[in-house]
Amino acid sequence: MYIYTVIAIICANIQVLKIVDFPFFNNPIALGTILFSSTYLTTDILTEYFGTKSARKNILLGFFGFLLMTIFMLFTLGFTPLDKSAAGEEYIWALSIQDNLIGIFLPFPSFFIASMIAYLSSQYFDVWFYEKISKFTKKRFIWLRNNLSTMTSGLLDNTIFSIFAWIILNPNPLDFNTVLFTFILGTYVLRIVIALLDTPFIYLAKYFKPNNLNE
Repeated sequence: MYIYTVIAIICANIQVLKIVDFPFFNNPIALGTILFSSTYLTTDILTEYFGTKSARKNILLGFFGFLLMTIFMLFTLGFTPLDKSAAGEEYIWALSIQDNLIGIFLPFPSFFIASMIAYLSSQYFDVWFYEKISKFTKKRFIWLRNNLSTMTSGLLDNTIFSIFAWIILNPNPLDFNTVLFTFILGTYVLRIVIALLDTPFIYLAKYFKPNNLNE
């Protein structure tokens, strides 16, 4: 779970640069939305079978994993690449690599800050809300707490990221109605679908627990 979360967050923040059209949505969708949404399932699985301490550790590992990768790539981009005269015919293929890396690994500061604030806030809320529902239902109805916590956390993530990225940190802020209907609610339907589809996996995860942790 820990390894998957770190990889998924890094990949999702790269995938988010690719915008695609789905026939069942009116607006284009950032591809990273799907992969990033799966990290809420890992948080719920850890909360359910290993406790909130493990789930919170997972959140921090995901955050610092992405931060460390960003630092490594910024360090990489800091090296001056070959110029055209030094590259010659042998390394002509490498001249465009620096620009390609900049496009992928040098995110807009506003997006990076908004993404990290939204990630930490929504994931910690997911753990807290999941645990509250678990206590309220006396640990029955796993499907209920999985779906409720994931759907609510997904909306929180969309809301925080969109407000910070498109209004608060944006030098040319968008009006609230555009942010609400295009960026907050525009992809939320997709998050609901993902939350419903991941329900069987939280039941299946029980059978992969180490034997010494089975109740």
